[in-house]
Amino acid sequence: MDDIVKQAMAKWPNVPHCYGWLALDARGNWRMRDEAAQRANAPGDKLTNAALVGFINRNYGHDDKGRWYFQNGPQRVYVNLEATPFIARTDPVQGFVLQTGQALALPDEVFMTDAGALVLQAGDVVAQLDDRDVAQVLARMELDGRPASIEAIMAWLEDDAAELVLPVAERRVRVERLATEALPRRFGYVQLPGT
Repeated sequence: MDDIVKQAMAKWPNVPHCYGWLALDARGNWRMRDEAAQRANAPGDKLTNAALVGFINRNYGHDDKGRWYFQNGPQRVYVNLEATPFIARTDPVQGFVLQTGQALALPDEVFMTDAGALVLQAGDVVAQLDDRDVAQVLARMELDGRPASIEAIMAWLEDDAAELVLPVAERRVRVERLATEALPRRFGYVQLPGT
């Protein structure tokens, strides 16, 4: 957390929390949701200012109830999550990188949802893979020790009797099937704080 944020929190400790104004979409974009976007249940405007996005990324955290927020000076701005608390992209050097710019450690677990989304867990970090990178990661998967076709992986979603794995660095991580609606409960996060 930035020092200026810590100083503001100490100076103004009782600023009310903010809900509904900031969202993280499933592609790792921060979105500002003004009153019109909130009324229309719209995603909001994508934030593109590099300094602002960097400030949000450095001051992003969660409370003990699993609600993710951006600490904006003395005010806690709770974040609506379209998917998971983090979104990952593939990176040729680091493997996977989070929307915050940090490298994701080697995944301990990999999940595929019933909707075909890939979710990576590395320690306490849970990140859905950006849908634009799913095809290249699926192409690396193996089913019962052999390269898996997209068709075979989709069939696996219906009947996961075979072993689907994702080779990552020198490890082979077993892929588990998980219902999309079970993600928040399984990983202990709240998608829509304040509702």
